[in-house]
Amino acid sequence: MEELADGLAEAYEAHLAALGEPGAAARAAIAEFGDAEVITAAFVRDSPWRRTAVALLATGPIMALLWGLTLISARMWTWPIAPALRITYGLALAATVLTLLSVVREKRAYRRTQATTLAAAIALILLDAGMLTAAVANLSPWPLALATSASLIRVTLTVRALPPLLRHR
Repeated sequence: MEELADGLAEAYEAHLAALGEPGAAARAAIAEFGDAEVITAAFVRDSPWRRTAVALLATGPIMALLWGLTLISARMWTWPIAPALRITYGLALAATVLTLLSVVREKRAYRRTQATTLAAAIALILLDAGMLTAAVANLSPWPLALATSASLIRVTLTVRALPPLLRHR
């Protein structure tokens, strides 16, 4: 953003020197860079927040496959977990996926993209932690190793991605 501001200021100064009129110089500099919506869309499209949302969505099918196989092999339906808790978990996961999809589709709201990605990343960390907690007590060793490793890797990478993302605020 600093580069953009510097470039816009330089373009303004160059147009001011050539045109001699501040209003005309400002219009020419803006025309050179594009309007605010185009610039904002470019920032949103290339933001680290959006890239994080895409990466988290990309892990979804892999995580679903690993945990699905693990839960089926462990006969999860026999676990002593209340149906309301299972439904709540599923709804929270679906809401998180929809939230990440909204980030990927966002075109204009850079700050909303930041907040939404942060909320979804924290939700995924909590959902992974919840699944790990429930699974450790109820699963057989081999599928548990794959699924827990995948969850721990995603949690670790997500936690590591947050500080640099927060610096981009």
